[in-house]
Amino acid sequence: MTFEEQLIKKSYFETYVDSGNRTHPVQVLGELYLAEQKNDMPDLSYIRFAQGEVYFHHKDYEAAIFKWENITNGLEAWAKKNMGDAFLELGLLTSAEDLYLSIETESSVLKIESGLQLLSLYIEQGKLEKAVAVIKKTVALDPDYPGVTEIARSFFEEQNDWENAVELAVNEGIRTGSPKWFDVLNQYVEQGYTAKFSPGYFNEALSVLFQVDRSRFEQLAVTLWQSFRNQSTYMTWLRDFNQLFSGMDGNRIDGWTELSAVYQESYFDLINGDRLIKEISPLIPELLTNWLKITSPVNSLVAASSIIAWNEVFPGTITSSAIHDAETLVLNSQEYQDGYRDSLELFQTIIKWAEDHEIQVGNKIKWMVQELHESNVHNMLVAGVSGNGKSSFVNTVVGEELLTAPTAAVIRFMNHENPEAHEITDTEVRQITDIEDFQESAGVSRKNHKHETIIDFKADFPFLREHELALIDTPGVNRNNYEKHPLYNYLRFADSLLFVLNANDPFTEKEREILAKISEYFPDLPIHFLLNKIDVIYSRQEATEVFDQTWAEISQFYPDAKMFAFSSNYDTGQQLKDFSNFIKANRSPLNIEQERTAKLQFFVRRAITYLLDKRVEIENNHMESINWNEEMVSKLNGAINQLGDIEDEKSRSIQKSFRKIKDETRAEIIEKVPELLRSCSELVTEDSDFGKIHSEMDEEMNNRIEEYLNKTLLPKFHADLHEWIQFSKEEFDQSQNYLNEMADSFNSLYGEERISLDCDFKVLDDWRRDADRMTNGVHYEKVNIMNRSTPQQFFLKSAGKLLGVLPQNNTMLYNRYKTYLESEDYYEIGVAIAKKFLQQFEIFEKSIERDVNLFFKQPFNVLEESVEDAKTEIEHGKNELEKLRINPELYRDPLTLYEVKLRQYEWMTAAGQG
Repeated sequence: MTFEEQLIKKSYFETYVDSGNRTHPVQVLGELYLAEQKNDMPDLSYIRFAQGEVYFHHKDYEAAIFKWENITNGLEAWAKKNMGDAFLELGLLTSAEDLYLSIETESSVLKIESGLQLLSLYIEQGKLEKAVAVIKKTVALDPDYPGVTEIARSFFEEQNDWENAVELAVNEGIRTGSPKWFDVLNQYVEQGYTAKFSPGYFNEALSVLFQVDRSRFEQLAVTLWQSFRNQSTYMTWLRDFNQLFSGMDGNRIDGWTELSAVYQESYFDLINGDRLIKEISPLIPELLTNWLKITSPVNSLVAASSIIAWNEVFPGTITSSAIHDAETLVLNSQEYQDGYRDSLELFQTIIKWAEDHEIQVGNKIKWMVQELHESNVHNMLVAGVSGNGKSSFVNTVVGEELLTAPTAAVIRFMNHENPEAHEITDTEVRQITDIEDFQESAGVSRKNHKHETIIDFKADFPFLREHELALIDTPGVNRNNYEKHPLYNYLRFADSLLFVLNANDPFTEKEREILAKISEYFPDLPIHFLLNKIDVIYSRQEATEVFDQTWAEISQFYPDAKMFAFSSNYDTGQQLKDFSNFIKANRSPLNIEQERTAKLQFFVRRAITYLLDKRVEIENNHMESINWNEEMVSKLNGAINQLGDIEDEKSRSIQKSFRKIKDETRAEIIEKVPELLRSCSELVTEDSDFGKIHSEMDEEMNNRIEEYLNKTLLPKFHADLHEWIQFSKEEFDQSQNYLNEMADSFNSLYGEERISLDCDFKVLDDWRRDADRMTNGVHYEKVNIMNRSTPQQFFLKSAGKLLGVLPQNNTMLYNRYKTYLESEDYYEIGVAIAKKFLQQFEIFEKSIERDVNLFFKQPFNVLEESVEDAKTEIEHGKNELEKLRINPELYRDPLTLYEVKLRQYEWMTAAGQG
């Protein structure tokens, strides 16, 4: 046992005790102490130190402390540490801490032992921060000190201090290279305790582990990889790890099965369309190169095809050596069996992505993919120049006269136990209800429709069922549709092409051009020929010569093709029998699964292209929508201004007409009332009672005015008002007709019945009711006519009272009254009566402008709402356009990455096929 080990275990006292001596150490040390005191220069410190150890072991801590207090030799620092231990045993923690902290020594052993004691003390006190600091300091002094790192690890784990636990494991793994510490680290990663660390923190540990144990390196790398997968630092991990791994000499011989699998999983995760290309493109080349470097046999084709596909879409990003290695792996791979499944999943992913972006992949593409997936029949595409009798051949094969006129649709006839037919365009799928509906949908009358149409006709067709055959009939090729004929869109869907020739003029230059175009784009499509209308040849010999001559010419261009002679006038049973033999003899023994996969991949690519074109179409549609709506805002605002002018014009016209009636009536009253009052002079006679005549004349004059107003003026005014209402109706009708034309014009622009500018004709009903009410009768208030305080009336009234008592004065009074009544002006009376009579009509006049406004209110509202709707559409279009233009990659990048994945599947499908 070394001297320091004796001090640690407090067994230094044993150096003073003879192992064979049975005397108690206390007695031995006591005798030595007494003996040392007798020396001239006694040194009692060592004996005291040893005595303190003995007392400590016997739990006499106070005696031990007493002995250690006065140690001044080289054991002084250890004595302080021992006193701290004693205080710790006594529960005097503060005193113990003070002693431990006061120790000054160069001995790392003493520092570590003191630190471990402080650790226990701090744990007991609950001072965890101090405990962490002291154990970290202790480990740093000498991590090889027995048990110190294990003590630290246990402490960190007990306190759930995973940051320091991870740091300890990493540091010890790097320092020692011990698999034990890397296993601990791997366990921490699995439990999620490393999430707060940056990926680069583990680089050195991984580098050390790669040199020590590659199996454990793979395990730790995969565990770290999975731990960062759903973290914000995932992309940083991919960058840092692949930069690190690029410098390592890993190879396929080492068998990196798990790491290869996580590479594959991560690569497909990166290119699934959720991330932008600019985010992943800096990482992918190195990731793929590393993957290829260590790929396992089970993943080698996937890794190699991934490299080739990425480099094809992003040329120059992969090193030539990696590409060459990948090509070699692909060429030497076995045939890949899951190409169809993978391609179908990719197609479904693209469909889902399109739906999430509120875009629809064309129904025709989806229909063809669905039919590939659900049916294994042989699809024979029947094509030919217009007039070659293609329809009669199709009718013969299906056994019904279904095609009775030239068609504009692509029609697929297939046997099915449940008859049904659908008309399919890119935007709509419609069920066809009966034969008439089918023939109308297929007819040339539909050729001007915007969308190319497929008709999927499924029914009981015995010949097709027997031969597992489906016929795809296409419209006849002519000079109007030669360049963009529908048949070019379905050649990849077809398994073979039967091209119909006319025996009258077979294999023309135009037909050779069409076939050359087909062969250029679809070189692997089997092409056969049907020589139709062979019955027009007069003799069998001539028919044979035409057949042989035509075949000789065709075979120069299509040596693998076969030709079949047909006529609708020949025996149908024999024709079908011959055609059956023709089919059986010429159906090439294709690998059906391989063909279906190639076709599916073609349509996946077409879907990607369709969506890329759709993005341009969407942008153009937004621009068109903005321009169109801006033009509509201008037109609508113009219409609102026109409507305002019409309203002002009609309001002025109607008010003017009403005012004219009112003014004429006023003038008539002012004219007629004075005449009526002057005519009352005839009521005055020489026998009149001139003392009372004023009152009698006033009563009579008011009665005559009231009678005139009710019986003469009011009926005439009633008739005038109704004529005015009729005039107003005509004005309103003119306005409504104009607005109807305006609405028709706008609805024509909208392409739907969107605007209705109906005016409120109830205004006229209200006017009629008001006119009837106001002319129902006059509430006449009598006017003071003869009892006014004018000089003449005062004189006449006074004279009548004074002179009327004498009969001889009657002649003079009669003449005076007569002259007065006949010469009086009465204008003011007329004005006053006219004012009272017209008072309610003037109130009505003031409401005319408001009522005209009400008449036009609804059209104004409709036009103004339409303006707001157009402005909303403009704003929406601009916002959507801005999104497309600011971040075009949000749309383009996923489709580009789908193309990368498709290209990879195409390479994998081609593997093992030379």
